[in-house]
Formats: sequence, C-alpha cells, structure tokens
Amino acid sequence: MGTRFSPNVASAVAVAVALASAALVTTNASAQRVADHPWLGVAMDADASGAGVRVGHVVRRSPADAAGIREGDRLLRVGDTTVGRPADVVRAVAGAAVGEVVAIVFVRAGAPQTARVTLTAHPSEDDMMRMDLIGAVAPAWHDIETVSGSFPSSVAAMRGRVVLLDFWATWCIPCRVVMPKLGALQARYGAQGLSVLGVSAEEAQDVALFAQRSPVRYPIGVDKHAETTRSYGVISLPTLVVIDKRGVVRDVSIGYDPVQDTRLESTVRTLLAETSAPPTAP
Repeated sequence: MGTRFSPNVASAVAVAVALASAALVTTNASAQRVADHPWLGVAMDADASGAGVRVGHVVRRSPADAAGIREGDRLLRVGDTTVGRPADVVRAVAGAAVGEVVAIVFVRAGAPQTARVTLTAHPSEDDMMRMDLIGAVAPAWHDIETVSGSFPSSVAAMRGRVVLLDFWATWCIPCRVVMPKLGALQARYGAQGLSVLGVSAEEAQDVALFAQRSPVRYPIGVDKHAETTRSYGVISLPTLVVIDKRGVVRDVSIGYDPVQDTRLESTVRTLLAETSAPPTAP
C-alpha cells in the first residue's frame, strides 16, 4: 500500500506528477485502460521561447528514448499533427494506436530531424519510475536541509556506501509503519556500509517536530523546493530508492507491503557484499 500525493500538497511537489505522467493520454482511468493507450515517454516543459514543444525529460527505455529523442529537443510535429503546446502532443499520441510507428519531427541545436517512434502500451506510473531509475546513476539531490542527524551534502559524497533513500511525509501512515523497519536496517548494517536517509518535501518545522516526537535512527532532510523529489519522479509515498556503492540505482520500492521486507533486506545485503569498483568488461 502507498499514499499518493494529495491535491493540496505544495505545487512544487505536484510537478513530480507531471514528470511521471510524461505524455499521458489518460487521467484517472483504470490500470487496464491505461495499458490500452499508447505511450511516448516524454515530459514537456512550458517553455514558449521557441517553436514547438520543448522536451524536459525523456523516460529511460521509453519509445522516445529508443528513437533517440533527448531532453532539450523541440517537438514540431507528431504524425500529421503540428504541435505548439504540450496538450497538442498529448492529443496526437492519444490519436495513435499501441504498436503504431509515428514520425516525429523535432529540432535539435537548430537543425530539424525526424525520428520514427514505435509507440508502446502505457506502463503504470510505478513501472515508469522503475524504468527511469533502475540501472541509471542516481540523480543528484538539491537544497536538502538537515533537520535530524547529519544528512550528507550530495549523493556523490556517499560513494562506497549503500544508500537507502526514503521519500516520506509526516501525514503518510504507511511511511510511519516503514520507518522503524528502516531504522532497524540502519542499526543492523550501518557499520557494514549502509546509510538510510529520509527525505520529506514538507515544511522543516513540521518534519523536525515529528522527528523529535518519534525518534528516527537515521538522518532526515527536507527537500525545500521539491527538486530532489521531482528529479527522482516520486509520486507515491513511501518510495524507497536503493543506490549501490558506485552511485547506481539498483532497486525501487513504491508503497509499503510487509511481504517485501525480506526482499529489501536481501537486496541491501547483496549490495553491501559488492565491490565499489566498476565491474570489469568481459
């Protein structure tokens, strides 16, 4: 079980929903109906400084990624539709079919190019996040204010340690359930190289008060502008991101399911046993 961000959460946090909903063609449809819709896999900026629609993010392993579309490209045409706003891209993708090959005209560094994109079935938001993060270098975190313990200055500073990054909120009941379990992991494996870190996008005083009343056994930081929450694509709480000694995301757990406790601990133990050096080529 997990807790989705509610409409009254800070607007900066809500941007994360836009990222994970990249080129969505549905709103609150059931999972089956979502899967029936085609997916491109881009998040679009509200940047009107040039022609077309600027790509703000491309989901890894998405149709757009496979076709070579990159962040910063400006989409001019999707199939037969000229696009000038993000809504135009959404409608154009919605009008296609799963498996259809769509020609997308875009501009990169001032030069027009064309990519042929094979649209795939729309993944769930959780699967989309896993696609985007697992196997990639962990996104940097920005403007994290320490409210409890000693939160490290950057993800790069954690190289050589296994990091379990917990995105949570004081109002999230599943988050409160999982926190003591994470504290137990920190106590059990901290000396072996595990660092559990909590990140909340709430007001610092609220998080600090919670930490005082419910002692947490690992550092807690506040994501002041929700930039880190956005960069990790978090849309459901709790979200646990496991980062290996080389700074690569190796696992993502969304929501809380007690049957996953053993799997999470097994993952931590496996990563602790790994060398921090990059794997050698065969």
